[in-house]
Amino acid sequence: MRIALAADHAGFELKEHIKDRLRAAGHVIEDYGVNDTRSADYADFGRPAAQAVGHGKADRAILVDGAGVAMSMVANRIPFVRAVVCSEAYLAEMARAHNDANVLCLGGRMIGTQMANRILDVFLTTEYEGGRHDRRIAKIEG
Repeated sequence: MRIALAADHAGFELKEHIKDRLRAAGHVIEDYGVNDTRSADYADFGRPAAQAVGHGKADRAILVDGAGVAMSMVANRIPFVRAVVCSEAYLAEMARAHNDANVLCLGGRMIGTQMANRILDVFLTTEYEGGRHDRRIAKIEG
């Protein structure tokens, strides 16, 4: 899978953990930054990563900031992006199965690496159910 990855300063450490884990699993990663923990504006990094999904250059994106909320706000402004903030695996499962979410936003100050691993595994392996959900998804893009 082609995965775009981005973080701000508060999400840098978790992003690096996720990047290593995804590469080890054989995914192709495009890292949009940040590259350290110096203060950075989340939109400068989250927007291009979300655009990669919206434009079909990536299958999914993982965005990390302090709580996950700011990155989701940025990502959900991009056409064809359906971003979700997840703090536990069931949210990721439902977001994928019912909403065909294609961008996962995580809070680097909210969850640890073990929970991030569980959420990530569910987000990347849960299939979209389609069917009755298709008409609802179609209404998002209008």
